[in-house]
Amino acid sequence: AVMGAVLAAVSPAVVVPRMVKLMEEGYGVKEGIPQLILAGVSVDDVYVIVLFSTFSGMMQGEGASVIRFVNIPVSIILGMIIGLTTGVLLAFYFQKVHIRDTAKVLIILGISFLLAAAEDSLITIAIMFIGVGLQRKREAVAKRLAVKYGKLWVAAEVFLFVLVGATVNIGYLGRVGVRALLMIAGALLFRMAGVWVCLLGTGLKTGEKAFTMLAYTPKATVQAA
Repeated sequence: AVMGAVLAAVSPAVVVPRMVKLMEEGYGVKEGIPQLILAGVSVDDVYVIVLFSTFSGMMQGEGASVIRFVNIPVSIILGMIIGLTTGVLLAFYFQKVHIRDTAKVLIILGISFLLAAAEDSLITIAIMFIGVGLQRKREAVAKRLAVKYGKLWVAAEVFLFVLVGATVNIGYLGRVGVRALLMIAGALLFRMAGVWVCLLGTGLKTGEKAFTMLAYTPKATVQAA
């Protein structure tokens, strides 16, 4: 069950920047494909974090808690409310107080770190909805900040994946390499099949469904490590 929770996680560090780039270039925006994938990845992480924590506790003899499963929809809704409210408040603040975009980026980063320390399960959705709230009220500012964050991610991406790679035990991979690859491949195929089933009731074309299925294949190396 613990391994299943790890395998179920999609990598937001890979998917989110790519979907944002597609939205900036206008690909699939009319059909809502990048937006759909962004929302799915964020909610996916909430479920996986809660399930992983629950199953890990069961392995350590703590037992399963119904409260933790109830907290899944609560975390999603609470994350949306906190993020949207914070984004709207920041939009009004930036409208009243004129500061440089660099300072705005630092303010949002500081709030994001506070959310990360407060509650892991709602951080992804909350931070995403900070951007939604800011974009709704101050679209011009949101676009400028998106460019700033894009430049920041160039360096942050290198640090992130170098640190993840540093945690990988190469010796262990040598002992279970083939079995691990087969397990990951099977999990990815199962995940793609699940995405296809979820898209059956939509008006997306076959190629668009195939793209959405492939977009869900990046493995969450951060969670796995």
